[in-house]
Amino acid sequence: MSTSEEVREIALSLPETTEKVAWSMPTFRVAGKMFLTVPEDETSMAVRCPKVERDELVLAEPEKFWVADHEASSAWVRVRLAALDDADELRAIIVDSWHQAAPPRLLPEPPQLADTP
Repeated sequence: MSTSEEVREIALSLPETTEKVAWSMPTFRVAGKMFLTVPEDETSMAVRCPKVERDELVLAEPEKFWVADHEASSAWVRVRLAALDDADELRAIIVDSWHQAAPPRLLPEPPQLADTP
């Protein structure tokens, strides 16, 4: 089972991530943009997720993912920490959310295509 401390550790290991309390809960930001929150009960987290992907996740794995009513119109999804398979899955979800908020200067360069004659 993943914990809020593991969430915090992974989030803060990512480049230029800061933690700030907002709405009485920890939020994590990269270059000032929020990419993760941990609600007060610390049994879940909210992460950025494009709406199309979010809807597919919720339909495919409702035991893991859901959308809070107040986030229905935004690109966020909730994740039940106890339902995650392992630390690798937790890390992948957090890193994906971080990538969505990070400025281009922090993202890896796309592979360069070889010149073709």
